[in-house]
Amino acid sequence: MFTYTADQLKDWKKKYGDDKIFEIVVGEKKAILHKPTRTDLSFAMAGSSQAKDSIKFAELLLRTCWIEGDMEIQNDDEYFFAAVPKLEILSETKEAEIKKL
Repeated sequence: MFTYTADQLKDWKKKYGDDKIFEIVVGEKKAILHKPTRTDLSFAMAGSSQAKDSIKFAELLLRTCWIEGDMEIQNDDEYFFAAVPKLEILSETKEAEIKKL
């Protein structure tokens, strides 16, 4: 199982932002991901026929946001499909409002 140190976590937070680092755990496997940027989402959408292929979109998003971890999460379907629903949390944003004036 992949492990990381407090220094590694500190470096990742410095590089990506304090609140933009996530850990996904699937069974005994673990991965560290960063919150996707606009560029990351654009890449994943473009590579998945504008997100029409949801599995390809999830695969590209996982690979693009990957920092370190057990590669089984990317390569083994059992781990991958367990991680996919959690990727949605990476893309959560603030709620916007619109008002007619």
